[in-house]
Amino acid sequence: MSMKKEMWPVMLTPFTEQGEVDYDGLAALIDFYEAGGADGLFAICQSSEIFYLSLEERVKIARFVKRRAHVPVIASGHVSCSLEAQADELCRVADTGVDALVLITNRLAQARESDAVWMDHLNVLMSRIDPSMPLGLYECPMPYKRLVTPEQLRACAQTGRFRFMKDTCCSLATIRQRLNLLEGSSLRLYNANTTTLLDSLRAGAAGFSGVMASFHPELYAWLLAHWQDSRADVLQAALTQFSLIERQLYPVNAKYHLQRAGLPLTLRSRAQDCSLLTPTFMDEVRQLELLTDYLKTTLLAGETL
Repeated sequence: MSMKKEMWPVMLTPFTEQGEVDYDGLAALIDFYEAGGADGLFAICQSSEIFYLSLEERVKIARFVKRRAHVPVIASGHVSCSLEAQADELCRVADTGVDALVLITNRLAQARESDAVWMDHLNVLMSRIDPSMPLGLYECPMPYKRLVTPEQLRACAQTGRFRFMKDTCCSLATIRQRLNLLEGSSLRLYNANTTTLLDSLRAGAAGFSGVMASFHPELYAWLLAHWQDSRADVLQAALTQFSLIERQLYPVNAKYHLQRAGLPLTLRSRAQDCSLLTPTFMDEVRQLELLTDYLKTTLLAGETL
């Protein structure tokens, strides 16, 4: 019997009007994701504005989310260039008690450096992390996207330490190749790309870990539970179109949606200028909400969301 398909939202970081981390907003955000069907939470990632958070903020957020959440919590946390600094960052985050530590693939080598350098750096970091701590991989697009090669993925799987991969290749052919390579290992692939999501689930992907869970997690939870249902194809098509909104000043537009949903959030962001959220961008969010509600009451009628 196949394993349950899971949703791991990539968490936003709420900020006060003064620009500080807003922990009341963060608590409300955790509740939102859990109510929407999250099986786990990915804290301290690009959606969390990781590159704009101090190490102390990253550690405090990871600890807060782990203590507040009722589902497992994984986190990244390393943004430095030097391996020594990264090892310190990762160990500090690991000490918060998170359930897994996720390594950002582009931190393991500069864009001009070889795959051999990447593997050497990975081994150095792994030697500094408690071997009992489960690990993950995250193909973060910032500051550049570094996709893992089949050889690197195989090597990670063979260590037995890796459990989670946030895949951002956006290629169904590559995902299929990766799933074949990972078969029988403890490393599970979670697709971040909506367009290829349903096909990847049917090919054996473990679930979804993408930004649109901050807009309508219930729809993704339904898709993950009903990926064999014929209606899943229609929902998939809709979700693909909906996902284009992430190009319109995300994460500010997501915070606007959540604010409209009743969460006590400001629009403040360190990664984006929230004053650039135009009336047109706001209209797009409101119209997306209408479509989301329509799907919940029509296409998904009779199902528990």
